[in-house]
Amino acid sequence: MAFDMSLVQRGARLRRTPYFESTQKRDPKGYTVYNHMLFPIRFDTFEAEFEALLNDVTLWDVAVERCLEISGPDGFRFAQLLTPRDLSKCAVGQGKYVMICDSDGGIINDPVLTRMDENTFWFALASSDALLFARGLKNAYPDLDVTIREAEAAPLQVQGPKSKPLMAKLVGEQILDLKYYWWRRAEIAGVPVVITRTGWTSEAG
Repeated sequence: MAFDMSLVQRGARLRRTPYFESTQKRDPKGYTVYNHMLFPIRFDTFEAEFEALLNDVTLWDVAVERCLEISGPDGFRFAQLLTPRDLSKCAVGQGKYVMICDSDGGIINDPVLTRMDENTFWFALASSDALLFARGLKNAYPDLDVTIREAEAAPLQVQGPKSKPLMAKLVGEQILDLKYYWWRRAEIAGVPVVITRTGWTSEAG
């Protein structure tokens, strides 16, 4: 019997992802907390899930990777303040694995960054309060015209060798031309989506 998650209190300290109700229908075997959100960790044995990842296709609710959005006329300048990686080498439509560092070089977060336009960047965050760090950093640069917020996005990951034919079926064969660490816009069942060729599994996704 699945644990009754309605017994877990919600609030500003602990949120559910937009996919929580659908996740519950699949009888998750456990949750952890990631970026102050409930994160399902598995639905079967670890061995069965690993086998599916190697030979089939897997779908993961990773909305816990809450996207920090930097935008505005000085969006590029501020995004560059967050990371030592040279963002001038990241084209619109491209992504990069980056480090968000403090003034001593300590790692605050290691997100995947996507450049949405010339001055808009999304950082798909690992588990730390990088949004608050960015807002604090903004206080040191009051003249920069930037907006710092959580993007209206809820990531999913589709991973495994059969992820390519699945995505082609959903959005068309042209998605197979998407290069590693690039993104493009599409629609699935009338819902606008951003599709990135990224992932943490080392399998196609």
